[in-house]
Amino acid sequence: MMPNRPTLTNLEKLDETALLELARGGDASALWLITKQNNRRLYRIARAMLGNDHEAEDVVQETYLRAFPKLGQFREEASLSTWLTRIAINEALGRRRQRRRLVDVAALDTAVREGDRTVMMSSTIQMIDPEVQAARSEIRRLVERAIDELPEPLRVVFVMRAVEQLSIRETATDLGLREETVKTRLHRARRLLRDALESSLASALTDTFPFEGARCDRLSEAALERLGFDATRGSG
Repeated sequence: MMPNRPTLTNLEKLDETALLELARGGDASALWLITKQNNRRLYRIARAMLGNDHEAEDVVQETYLRAFPKLGQFREEASLSTWLTRIAINEALGRRRQRRRLVDVAALDTAVREGDRTVMMSSTIQMIDPEVQAARSEIRRLVERAIDELPEPLRVVFVMRAVEQLSIRETATDLGLREETVKTRLHRARRLLRDALESSLASALTDTFPFEGARCDRLSEAALERLGFDATRGSG
């Protein structure tokens, strides 16, 4: 049986330094909270790089497996989220090199024109009006499809900036790029998406690639279990 979610009310009030101190001491609740705070960002970035849900989840888990045993080496020169993001990016790059698959961008216009009806993910949004829910799901499907078909360098920058809403500086730092390069890639990505989608879809961007609720909890639970922690007790 999977462990129950620990109580995090008090931990959520701590600043990052205090939370790290607990996590370095092996407090499972602190580690759990760190995963909950970073799961979505890491998943979205990994998925943007790899284009695959399952591989992205694997990257997130591997990130924690690599990072948590080395929390004592984290010098806090950057934020914890930035540190974890860099680890996730390196893990995704390694996987991409191993499979040596080129990103095919030629099908972008065709895919949007033909309206491929393949549902790329299950909706986790609970809405009262089924017609509204269906319309929202369709919008998200079209947006996600168009994002997936962007060239990988543009896709990663776009997801970090427009979807995850990181700043230009944060995106540049995490990817090891110049800020001007980030701006250029973001502009090109937006131009491609604008050609493929109507401007009315822009409001759906922040809801794409959801990673919340039970799915988010499951990944946190699995990562802590692989590290040997019992999340039901809130300590290692």
